[in-house]
Parts: sequence; structure tokens; C-alpha cells
Amino acid sequence: MVCETTRRSCGVLIVVAAAAVAMLAALSCGVGPANAGGGVNGNAGRQQRQLKAGSGGGSSSGCSNLNLYEGSWVYDQAYPAYDSSSCPFIAKEFDCLKFGRPDRRYLQYRWQPGGGCNLPRFEGEKFLRRMEGKKIMFVGDSLSMNQYESLLCLLHAAVSNSNITRQSQPYLSTATFQDYGVSIMLFTSHYLVDIEEQEIGRVLKLHSISDATSRLWRQMDFLVFNTWAWWYRTGPQKGGTEWGKPGLRDCSHETDPVLPPEASNLAVGGAVSLALQAQQDAIKSIHHPILFLNITGLSHLRKDGHPSSHSGLSRLDCTHWCIAGVPDAWNQLLYTTILDQPSTPAPFF
Repeated sequence: MVCETTRRSCGVLIVVAAAAVAMLAALSCGVGPANAGGGVNGNAGRQQRQLKAGSGGGSSSGCSNLNLYEGSWVYDQAYPAYDSSSCPFIAKEFDCLKFGRPDRRYLQYRWQPGGGCNLPRFEGEKFLRRMEGKKIMFVGDSLSMNQYESLLCLLHAAVSNSNITRQSQPYLSTATFQDYGVSIMLFTSHYLVDIEEQEIGRVLKLHSISDATSRLWRQMDFLVFNTWAWWYRTGPQKGGTEWGKPGLRDCSHETDPVLPPEASNLAVGGAVSLALQAQQDAIKSIHHPILFLNITGLSHLRKDGHPSSHSGLSRLDCTHWCIAGVPDAWNQLLYTTILDQPSTPAPFF
């Protein structure tokens, strides 16, 4: 994993680990202070069902002694954060409502950390003003695309009348919010490192990144790397065993998250757990400031959040996520973490 990605000499590293996805983000200098208030408070009239998740690490303004990643999925009629039919950025793979998903409950769960901490609701205009003049790039495969499109939808919902331009090149998509000078980009790179065609076939160059790619990454203020391909070792075929129902063959017809008491017994798969532990051990050995966003456990509970048969594809999809849906919570946690950063991060180069 490379970190020499910012145009200036200071920043904060954020590592995000999700179910079937791990990410590393590098923020450059110049992210000023902001109030992380405006959290979502539960109303007495709201229906609520709590779904427990596993452990992780993190902090948030007003929640400094709590764990953002231990908590519950709470049913909240104030969600989703936007109408997916009004978002022009959703690929057919993730547009579950457009492709016939009949239920709506999966749209109305928000992540609630334990101990009474309320995450700030995602405020798109506030995010754009905070990131004014910056370039944000997601690097990876279709799961990076999942989060990239979710972020664009969250921002578009807040500033739908803003001047937004789009560009598409091989391996690179860009949406620029011209009124704020903010570019959100997706760079397709399944393995992050070079792949060369040689006589023996395709060769993965583990310690090599092309000069062109390196130059492009160095122009960014904020990079998010998706390393999911490196975790994908147990085969694509999964079934209900993943969420405590061994009799099920796939995730079709799942309309609710994993519920207690099953939630407390649900373990993240062995290969993923080992990867997460290795990742956390590596982070502890690094002297530069790194924040770990462990969203594996909370995502693992959302068996209802996958497109399944309700996408533009001809196969069942229990890997990606519907938009609107779970990726919005990933971006809400990323948003919370960005707001929580000091105005002058410590140098990491």
C-alpha cells in the first residue's frame, strides 16, 4: 500500500475496513476545523430495532470516549438520506429500486453507535465547503465505485441545483462540483499495483506502480484505496451460513439485517478477520497519524443491503450494495472522521 499521495507534506491517514473491502485514505493539509454537531436524535414516535455489531476503533466530536463501530442498526423513518430515483450517478448494478426491488425497509436503517453517541447527519454542502478546491479520488474496483456513487448521491441531494460537470476516460471518471471547486474521482485499479503482459502470462508486480499512475495520485488531496481483491481468497459462492442460516443458498428475499440474538454470535469470516488483525497490527507499528475506520462488523450485519436479483445484471449479487443503502453509512462515518480532524495535521512524510 503506497502512501506518497498528497501534493503537500502533511496529512492524516485514514484506514477503512469494510465487509469485502478495505480502504486507505490520505488527507492533505488544509482541512480546517468544523463543528461535528447536528447529530440525528431519535424521536419517540420512531420505530426502532437494534442490531448489534462488533468492535473497531475511532472517535468523533462529542463521542471521544465511545466506539463508533460498536452499536446498532436502528430503523428510522427519516431515512434514506436521498431519493435514489433523483440521483443521476447510480450504475445499474446498484440501482435496486429501478430494477424492481419491492421492499423499502432496507433503506430506513441508520447506524447508531453505542453509549448514546449520535453521528452527525451527512450535510453535503458543509462537506463541499470543507473540501473546497480539493480533489478526492477513489481507487479500486466496483466496490470503490459503490462508495463513490453513494458519495455523489449524498452531495447531489444537498446541492441539486449546483453546476456539476462529468468526464469519463478509460479507467477514470470525474464529477466536479464547479461552485465549490471539488472534484470526486474514480480510478479503476483492481490490484493497485502494475500488471504486465509477459510470455508466461499476466504478471502482478507487487512492488511496482507505473509513473503515470503515481503522477496522477500525487495530484490528489484525498485518496481512498480499495484493496478488496487481496481479501478475495475463499471463492465467490456464498450462502446463508455467512449470516447464521446454513439452509439458504443466497441473499435473495432478505429484507432485514441480522437480528439479535444471532447478531451477537455472528463472526466475520476467518480470512477477513485475519486480514483485519494484520492490518491493525501494521497500523500500530506506524509512527505517522493513522485513523482506522473499522466498518466490517456493521456492514456484515446487512444481508438485506445487497442487490441480489434486483440489478441490471443477469446474476445474483450478494457482494455489492444497493444505493441508497449501506455505502451511505460508510460515507457518513468518513464524513464524521473528516470533521473531527484538527486544523493542522501532523506530518506523515
